[in-house]
Amino acid sequence: MALPDCTVGFIGCGNMGGAILKGILNAQSGQSIEQSKISRFIACTKTAASSDRLKDSISPENQAKVHFTHAQSLRAMQDADVVILGFKPYMAEDILGQKGVLEALQGKLVISLLAGQTPKALAGYIQAGEELEAESGREPVIVRVIPNMGAQYLQSMTVIDTDNKALPPHMAEILEYIFEQVGAVKYVASDLFDLGSMIVGASMALLTVPIEGLLDGCVAEGMRRADAMEIVLQGLRGLTAVLESGTHPAVLREQISSPRGCTIQALMTLEREGSRSDFADALVNGTRHLKKSDK
Repeated sequence: MALPDCTVGFIGCGNMGGAILKGILNAQSGQSIEQSKISRFIACTKTAASSDRLKDSISPENQAKVHFTHAQSLRAMQDADVVILGFKPYMAEDILGQKGVLEALQGKLVISLLAGQTPKALAGYIQAGEELEAESGREPVIVRVIPNMGAQYLQSMTVIDTDNKALPPHMAEILEYIFEQVGAVKYVASDLFDLGSMIVGASMALLTVPIEGLLDGCVAEGMRRADAMEIVLQGLRGLTAVLESGTHPAVLREQISSPRGCTIQALMTLEREGSRSDFADALVNGTRHLKKSDK
């Protein structure tokens, strides 16, 4: 694999894989070949209908950079220089256990987006049932990576397992390039990787719960949901800016709360209901579930 002459293949290109693909394509728009580093993409989906939906969601000028295919995962692995595993985690054994996968992936960078599947487990599926062994120094290099759905809008946070920090330079370069095109990158220690995965991925879903609660309250008090959403979203942007400046959340709450004010009344309501501990428990339970899946 010589940069920028690199083909990236997505094995499974649904919600997450599609978000990353579209994010990279959008980020590369207007870049020269030398700047873009990736010359071609392969998007392999499970069904023809999924492939058609993905193609229709990509602009015509970007479609030319992507080879769309379905039910051809082995061929896509053979043709790609870098392979991104974006299918459902429970499908790993069936897809990676196909005869010929080990040979197709020898010496290649394999980026796994599969929550709860360790590189060791994936390597076991690849090796299972194969008569040949990977040549010494030519084993697939499997990296655990978890981005989030913000990738499509170039606002992902992607966590990368530090077990792979000693990657060959050309692999480290393309790995970081791919995910820096769609947002920020953070290396996380292996023993904290499941927690990092929860923070990156599940927290987006968890935070929609209080947001919907705020919107429901606005509607109950007479405001249109669309108007309330506009106000709340700008408030979230402001919250992000304040927290990024280094202000602690507790300090921010104190700064906003006035004696006998509405903010302290609202905060006391949340504290009485134990909302903070509910979110803590949700994150802990999700992380423990992931750790069970890893075993």
